[in-house]
Amino acid sequence: MRPVITDPVELRRRGFEALVKALGWVNAVRFLGQYEVGQGDYPFERDAFLPDWDAETLVKRALGAPPSPHRGTPGVLEK
Repeated sequence: MRPVITDPVELRRRGFEALVKALGWVNAVRFLGQYEVGQGDYPFERDAFLPDWDAETLVKRALGAPPSPHRGTPGVLEK
């Protein structure tokens, strides 16, 4: 068993070296980007832009609703 690395800087350095060795530099950076910390409070904010539909309404709208005049406009949904 390897000794525990207690220095966070050394742990980060060795971890990144291992990723680069296994994945290559570009893929190692892309992999780490998947774990980037976001911002905001999505569960709170989603209520501002998602309609309050149950599953049945969602399916009916998806199958039979005419196209939205706002299609492609970020952050705009019809209720």
